[in-house]
Amino acid sequence: MSQPSRSHVSVEGPVALVTGAGRRLGNGIARDLAARGYRVAAHANESRQETEQTVRDLTASGAEAIAVVADLRDEAAVRAMVAEVVDQFGRVDALVNNAAIWISKPLPFVTADDVRQHFEVNTLGTFLCCQEVGLRMAAQEGGGAIVNIGDWAIARPYLDYAAYFPSKGSIPALTRMFAVELGTRNPRVRVNAVLPGPVLLPAEMSAEERHKIIDATLVKREGSIADVAQAVAFLLSSTFITGVCLPVDGGRTVYAPPPAD
Repeated sequence: MSQPSRSHVSVEGPVALVTGAGRRLGNGIARDLAARGYRVAAHANESRQETEQTVRDLTASGAEAIAVVADLRDEAAVRAMVAEVVDQFGRVDALVNNAAIWISKPLPFVTADDVRQHFEVNTLGTFLCCQEVGLRMAAQEGGGAIVNIGDWAIARPYLDYAAYFPSKGSIPALTRMFAVELGTRNPRVRVNAVLPGPVLLPAEMSAEERHKIIDATLVKREGSIADVAQAVAFLLSSTFITGVCLPVDGGRTVYAPPPAD
C-alpha cells in the first residue's frame, strides 16, 4: 500500500476524489464540490462517457477536473487510480465513496454470486478506496476527510434487495473502523458517512407510491441531490466530527407513519 512521505499542503484548492461520479448522486456531489472550489477527480467504471462529459462541463465553468477509470473491486486498479490523482494534483484532501450497485431480485432467486457482487462493489470497493486514499491522507501534514455514502434503509430494509442491504449495512462499521485506524495515525484525518433517504425517486414510480414515500418522512417532501451534497460538504469541512453516520432522510429513520384507515 502506498505511503508517501508527509508533504506540505498547497495554497491551491483542495483535491476531491468522487467515486461513481458519472450519474445521479455521485455526479451531483462532484459538481457541488467543484462549485465550492475543489479540484475534482471524477471516477467512473461503466459510466465513462457521462463522467467525461461532466469533466468537460466543469472545465468549461473554470473548475479543475479530471476523469479517472477503475474497477473498484480490483486492488491494483484502485492503487493506480489514486496514484493518477496524486500525480495530477499532488495530493488528495477529500474522498467521497459513492460508487455502488443495487439490483432488485426476490429473495428466492438471490444467488451467492448476487451477494458476492454487491459486497465486492459496495463493501470491498469502499474499503480499498478508504485504505489507499486514507493512508496517503495520514502521510499528509494536513490530513484529509473521507465521506462514505450508505443508505438509511439498512435500519428498515424494504423487500427484494436482499443482496444489496447486507453490503450497505457494513458501511457504518467500516466508517467507524477507518475513523479509528486513520485518526490514530494522523489526527487530521476524519472519516464519516452520509445515509441518504428518499432521494431521486424513479421517474416511472406511480404518483400513489411517490406520495406514500414522501408521506413517510417528517418533512413531507422528496430529498434532493443538493440535500445530500450539502451534508457531504459539511462533513468534509467540519474538523471536529469523525466516525459519524448522518442520516439525510427527512426523518424517515425515526418516524413510523400511522397505519392507513
